[in-house]
Amino acid sequence: MSVAIDPRVAAFIDSQHGLLIDGQNRPALSGARMPVHNPATGEQLTEVAMAAQADIDLAVGAARRAFEGEWKTLRPADRERLLLKLADVLEANGEELAQLETLNNGQSIHLARALEVGAAAEFTRYMAGWATKIEGKSLDVSIAAVPGAQYRAYTVPEPVGVVGAIVPWNFPLLMAIWKIVPALACGCTVVLKPADETPLTALRLGQLCLEAGIAPGVVNVVTGSGAGAGAALAAHPGIDKLAFTGSTQVGKLIGHAAVDNMTRFSLELGGKSPVIVLDDCDPDTAAAGASAAIFFNQGQVCTAGSRLYIQRGIYQQVLDRLVAIAGSLSIGPGLDEQAQINPLISAKQQRRVLQMVERGVEEGARLLCGGVAFGERGFYVRPTVVADVQAGQQLVREEIFGPVVVAMPFDTLEEVVALANDNPYGLGASIWSNDLGQVMQLIPQIKAGTVWVNTHNMLDPSMPFGGYKQSGLGREMGHAAIEAYTENKSVCIAY
Repeated sequence: MSVAIDPRVAAFIDSQHGLLIDGQNRPALSGARMPVHNPATGEQLTEVAMAAQADIDLAVGAARRAFEGEWKTLRPADRERLLLKLADVLEANGEELAQLETLNNGQSIHLARALEVGAAAEFTRYMAGWATKIEGKSLDVSIAAVPGAQYRAYTVPEPVGVVGAIVPWNFPLLMAIWKIVPALACGCTVVLKPADETPLTALRLGQLCLEAGIAPGVVNVVTGSGAGAGAALAAHPGIDKLAFTGSTQVGKLIGHAAVDNMTRFSLELGGKSPVIVLDDCDPDTAAAGASAAIFFNQGQVCTAGSRLYIQRGIYQQVLDRLVAIAGSLSIGPGLDEQAQINPLISAKQQRRVLQMVERGVEEGARLLCGGVAFGERGFYVRPTVVADVQAGQQLVREEIFGPVVVAMPFDTLEEVVALANDNPYGLGASIWSNDLGQVMQLIPQIKAGTVWVNTHNMLDPSMPFGGYKQSGLGREMGHAAIEAYTENKSVCIAY
């Protein structure tokens, strides 16, 4: 059954989408615009303004004025109240936001309601509480520089300033909230650049920030291409902190641009997360867990469990069950409440995923199911399971970002640790076992920012999130998010 489009969604899509700068909806100075598509059909939904350098200058200027104005000195309790109000506003407009996300991103309406809106609102409430709990430390001074002098020292966390936030297309609204809300809790202002493909909920979020009472200029939204607007924002000397989520390749470019200006930056990048199944695990449980780890959001997840290592004693049992699950998943548009696999974001991404599978098969991998497109319209890929792959193959080494899992057997814990860590990424990993002794042996040996046990892709606002190796720099969520958007000033007083 397909969800009926909310009239508010239709009205928003049909409206004239400009850039949100200093609280005003304005066209790009050049007048340039770019199309926005529906991945379920490939058809154009609407078009948005295409920002360039001059527009970025205006947005950064607006954010700077807001930061130097009342926002910087607003009481922490007032920032907390505004963010709590924003959470309420998100929920009040939840169905509109969820449908916008599904139409623009392609994801399941169930996922959009639960994560893009529900989890975003809960994250906002969690981070709102931090606004009143940012505190420094009193320090005892050990060195007597001047004989007889007394010293008192302490630290003061201060907002880093104007934040440039660049977010990806896989969870557009949630990722925007992950960047904006901690920054605002700390007293920063933001220029948000959504992904080229998914600007709609970012624009609506900017409007909702104003409705929640957040002052004009505190949150600015600039749409446009990554090579244009994104690059201009990353290289802008008026930005004090860059926060980026996306591919490792683009993240490196962001980092280089930031270093040129000595801009603070944090990067949440790609992943190739291993799912490790020990032979004491129930095969049905393991197969269901592995399926959820990779097919969640069509595998378009930075922590997707795309490498499956199964201990040899139950390898074939788990593999057979996983293939059966993959073949049973219904495919369709995100607005179809029965569909379990939805479209990928674009024709380009669909081609990339299919080409990587094709190359893997040419290199000797065994295709057990999937590996082909689905339907005549939209950007669908059937759930795909591949076996008999070698450690050095592209399918094992590189992030696919689609519904594709590669399965490999192992014999010993030492072997699976080596296999799991033999990868440039280190964002997440999961271990499936009821043997606590073996689990506790594995956890400290896995080079990943998050290790799950008997679950996968479980995130909470209290859990710092980020990666080892080429999966990024810095952490989001929890107190780590506060550290990411503050500078620590030391004060020393002689008396």
